[in-house]
Amino acid sequence: MRVALLDLLAETGTVTATAAAARLGYSSGLCSFHLRQLARHGLVEEAPHRGGRSRPWRLRWDAPDRPGRAAREFTTLARDLEDESHQRWLDRRERLPVEWQEDHSFSAVVHLSPAELADVAARVRELLATYRERDRNPAARPADAVAVAAVTRLFPLL
Repeated sequence: MRVALLDLLAETGTVTATAAAARLGYSSGLCSFHLRQLARHGLVEEAPHRGGRSRPWRLRWDAPDRPGRAAREFTTLARDLEDESHQRWLDRRERLPVEWQEDHSFSAVVHLSPAELADVAARVRELLATYRERDRNPAARPADAVAVAAVTRLFPLL
């Protein structure tokens, strides 16, 4: 979701949580929370506005000490959120409809060259890209679709 918010800001220049929610199909509260988290990590900032409740956000292009540090911080934040979200699902899944209770997580150790590793990553991204239109166009989602975390971590074992 945070990547979608960053993409939206790159496309539009500024966005409020309400506008982001309408565009991305999430609640304004959830968008507001994630925009504040991105700001906490120095990736976005409040844009100038005329007051009122509306809070527009924009990308922070002049982020200090970047880009390596910001990328590492964002990656750590994203991984922590993935882990937290997975644990929350594990803790509450018995309360969900039965079709959403099955754990489709898996892991495997495979032996790959650096080029093969990059190829596997590209293939996973390509597969998931076939569903990206649903982020921008909620009408393209099946009626029973919900946001699902697709987490892939490919790294050499040390």
